[in-house]
Amino acid sequence: MNIFNYFSQKINVVIGEMQAAGEVPPNLDLQRVSAEAPRDTNHGDVATNAALVLSKAAGMNPRAFAEMLSARLALLPDVSASEVAGPGFINLRLSNLFWQERLREIIQAGTDYGSCELGGGRKVNVEYVSANPTGPLTVGHARGAVVGDALAAILEKAGYDVCREYYINDAGTQVDTLAQSAYLRYREALGEDIGEIPPGFYPGDYLKDVGQALAEAEGDSLVTLPEAEWFPRVRSFAIDALMTEVRNNLAALGIHQDEFSSERALVAAGGVEEVASFLKARGLIYEGVLEPPKGMKPDDWEPRPQTLFRSTDFGDDVDRPLKKSDGTWTYFAGDMAYHLDKFRRGYKLQIDVWGADHGGYIKRMQSAVKALTEGQGTLHIVLCQLVKLLRGGDPVKMSKRAGTFITLQDVIDEVGKDALRFIMLTRKSDQHLEFDLEKVMEQSRENPVFYVQYAHARCRSVLRHAASEMPEIPQDTVGMLAAPYNLLTDPEELALIKVMAGWPKVVEGAAEAYEPHRVAFYLYDLAAAFHQLWNKGRDDAQLRFLLDDQPELTRARLALVQALATVIASGLAVMGVEPVEEM
Repeated sequence: MNIFNYFSQKINVVIGEMQAAGEVPPNLDLQRVSAEAPRDTNHGDVATNAALVLSKAAGMNPRAFAEMLSARLALLPDVSASEVAGPGFINLRLSNLFWQERLREIIQAGTDYGSCELGGGRKVNVEYVSANPTGPLTVGHARGAVVGDALAAILEKAGYDVCREYYINDAGTQVDTLAQSAYLRYREALGEDIGEIPPGFYPGDYLKDVGQALAEAEGDSLVTLPEAEWFPRVRSFAIDALMTEVRNNLAALGIHQDEFSSERALVAAGGVEEVASFLKARGLIYEGVLEPPKGMKPDDWEPRPQTLFRSTDFGDDVDRPLKKSDGTWTYFAGDMAYHLDKFRRGYKLQIDVWGADHGGYIKRMQSAVKALTEGQGTLHIVLCQLVKLLRGGDPVKMSKRAGTFITLQDVIDEVGKDALRFIMLTRKSDQHLEFDLEKVMEQSRENPVFYVQYAHARCRSVLRHAASEMPEIPQDTVGMLAAPYNLLTDPEELALIKVMAGWPKVVEGAAEAYEPHRVAFYLYDLAAAFHQLWNKGRDDAQLRFLLDDQPELTRARLALVQALATVIASGLAVMGVEPVEEM
């Protein structure tokens, strides 16, 4: 239960009662009435702006409206106090019983706690990673991979029907260069001295494996073939080999996508021509000459006729070319075909996770989706800034195997997928991120991975110890639900419950804003609340979780610990991180 949605509904019901009693006018527009957390938690648990947004339409002084509404809200069984603040805000303090009952809700739901129907089963396509199949995935790809995967998970938890997709850019000059590079390594595998790798070819040692596999599969049969015959075979072989490695890298990171769409297959099926025909029929393409790009000197600019899409009709800055001057399609035309294909597969809502270097591409793609779906489709872009890989504060040297970059598998092998995934979500995606291989392994509060996992491990340790030392206290769901929650009255206990009860709102907020990093922030705050209670128990024996002489209070505190472990596990599941049992 999102407690703020719950109280928003309660407030609307009370206003309805005031209208029925003739205390305020009927037909007030309640859409702007909200229930939120107060800026200062010392003021209460829930704040509402109802009096401020309704008083003018009601013809009343905001403060007078607030006093009247506050008096009625104070009668709600879940409310222990209702106070008017400032010009007409109302702050509600909720009863201990209300907070204690949230434990029951958590234990009943298990790790499904926080799930909601915000999405209403609406289909959404989340496309992420989509690296060119020309080499291993890099640590830079890791961020987009984790952000996209966590975003897909949070949308699922919020009630969306999610498709996770990878778009294989297997058409164009980059895969042609790949074929040439792989063929060179193939000849090398056959014993030929190939000398220096030519400029423009892919130099990484990873292509030695592709060349060796090609030699084992084809022998020397390709050597005598003309390029027109060996080229398509080598290209397909190399793409398949590298996509297999990509899938293995993603699996090592805990990512399993539902769809892998091929650009080459889409183009071969006439997808681009279909886009052009669609736009032409609606008068949205024309032959024209673009102005030189900003900052380019006129002497450097060669005006030439091109087939242009009227993207400025849909919010873009300039019209965009669909064809180059040589008559071939632009990358943009292929991307238009791909997004139209997604729409026709039923995805009116599309989310693409891109690297920050694609920021200038956003307007044109959003305008394209508007045009091709005739306003029915929506494209949202999540940009991921660069990741700076460090070791003890110093930049990490390049991978020998990759030649020019650090591979994703290198980092997974060193720190593990869970630490990598967690750290990638500790900053908003459009902010630069420093990933220090040494710091991520530190056991300190400054390391959020350790801090959150340590909280879960402590919970499991308490429960194991209780099962050993106090076996008469049941730890099954029935036993936990029967615990006397009303005994949990210490301010630190209640504070911890309040943070746990905020998880459903975090889920909704992260899903609405497409910001999965909110989950990492929340889990850190939750862990902090728990560690604070734990440390207080070290100073005051009466606040420890296991009390031999107070079995009922122990039962209640074990339920608190179980609920906490459940919420942490629920949050880590969204992040794709396994909760640890012990540390």
